[in-house]
Amino acid sequence: RGTSRRPGFIMRLYHWPVIVLAIAAVAVGLFGVSVQSPWLIWGGVIAGLLAALGIWDMLQIRHSVMRNYPIVGHLRWLFEGIRPEFRQYFFESDKSGRPFNRDQRALVYQRAKNVVDRQPFGTEFDVYEPGYAWVNHSIVPHRKSEREFRLTVGGAECKRPYSASVYNISAMSFGALSANAIRALNKGAKMGDFAHDTGEGAISPYHREHGGDLIWEIGSGYFGCRREDGSFDPERFAAQAANDQVKMVEIKLSQGAKPGHGGVLPGAKVTPEIAETRGVPVGVDCISPAYHSSFSTPTELLEFVAQLRELSGGKPTGFKLCIGHRWEFMGVVKAMLETGVLPDFIVVDGAEGGTGAAPPEFSDHLGTPLRLGLNFVRNVLVGTGLRDQIRIGASGKIISAFDIVGTLTLGADWCNSARGFMFAVGCIQSLSCHTNRCPVGVATQDHARQRALVVSDKAQRVYNFHRNTLRTLSEFIAAIGLKDTSELRLEHFEILRARATKVLTWLEPGELLGGTDNEFYARNWNVASADSFAPGRATQ
Repeated sequence: RGTSRRPGFIMRLYHWPVIVLAIAAVAVGLFGVSVQSPWLIWGGVIAGLLAALGIWDMLQIRHSVMRNYPIVGHLRWLFEGIRPEFRQYFFESDKSGRPFNRDQRALVYQRAKNVVDRQPFGTEFDVYEPGYAWVNHSIVPHRKSEREFRLTVGGAECKRPYSASVYNISAMSFGALSANAIRALNKGAKMGDFAHDTGEGAISPYHREHGGDLIWEIGSGYFGCRREDGSFDPERFAAQAANDQVKMVEIKLSQGAKPGHGGVLPGAKVTPEIAETRGVPVGVDCISPAYHSSFSTPTELLEFVAQLRELSGGKPTGFKLCIGHRWEFMGVVKAMLETGVLPDFIVVDGAEGGTGAAPPEFSDHLGTPLRLGLNFVRNVLVGTGLRDQIRIGASGKIISAFDIVGTLTLGADWCNSARGFMFAVGCIQSLSCHTNRCPVGVATQDHARQRALVVSDKAQRVYNFHRNTLRTLSEFIAAIGLKDTSELRLEHFEILRARATKVLTWLEPGELLGGTDNEFYARNWNVASADSFAPGRATQ
């Protein structure tokens, strides 16, 4: 049964000590009065105060940890006050020694809670470390504007273009996230007028509850638009896509954190609610294959894009991928040139992106990082004269205004963030996403744990984070001497390069078609084919 059908207050194991303390306080206090023992009276008072604190923790809405873990949840802040490392060891570590991005999380928390986000003593980075990146400022900065930083997505074949924010919620499925987390994200998106990507787990009732704009992600499992055999169902897709809340359609080819990796939701976890949302049988393993069954060549992929655009009534349709073999993406671009069929947008996902569960080898060593993948996609589209006709989105640890600006200068038109908005709804990086024991109710289907996440409070934080990040973006753009993000150019961004290593390269308009001198691009372009994702024989 869904969270919406559950009682609003569910007792957990950690809640019962509060009730025991309350009963003990009354019993001990009365007994102490009867025998005139000051020790028992004070014991009753202390137990009563602790019980009152526990009840307050369970009823307050601002701190999810204390709602799930009354009284003991205060230890999180106590240990941090003594030594910051204790907080990581006791509350935010899987004991594996993997680092945490506490600086990023602190920034999101400050902006989500409308707390001043300023730091003393200058930069905390080694500015001479290879790979350090910065944006060039102007000695004649522009006056800060109150622009909303929006762009229109939709090409020549799109009948219903979408005015998108430059910063949106990246793909996170219902199932990976709790119902309350989805509710809070979508309500915040509605309040701030930005988009919420559904992830490949289909459009759930919680995505629709507050009416926020949706980007419907279609993965290889075709959840929400599939037949019983797992193949794509055009009629079911058209019925869902016709909803006005769906603004864009995104085909997921690969995910940055685990490219080339499918997924299985065990049958025991396929509840009636999940089954209804995804269109799969209850209690049967829910399989998301590593590849799509609707196409097997670059040309067929574009035909699928055109089919979804038509079935959706002309809404912007594109695809998302993490860059892998370069000739595969080049084959898709060659198919664009041969068929004339163009996606309205392409989202580049970086290998540094997050996930609730993936083998470490996939998370750490498979796929191209965002900056390099984005640079490659920009170069191929520019080099073939298609860049002006296709919008580019980007995702992969994009948290701050600098992350947005740096990504836009490298060729993106807009950015998506999953990590930032997860922090905004209360994620503390406990690294328990795959265990169903998230302590703050973000990444769990445990109904009792979900109650810790209060939708109204966290939706406001989602809205605050987006608004305050764009306010800082406005200041950042003004410092560069510009009026709008559309004015950002390659020369605004710099990376300190490692010795003998050229991190980024730039192709000129039409360079691939005219024959480039860049050996890397020329070699991959020569073996790319519109008829196959496999490399062909190089042409002379």
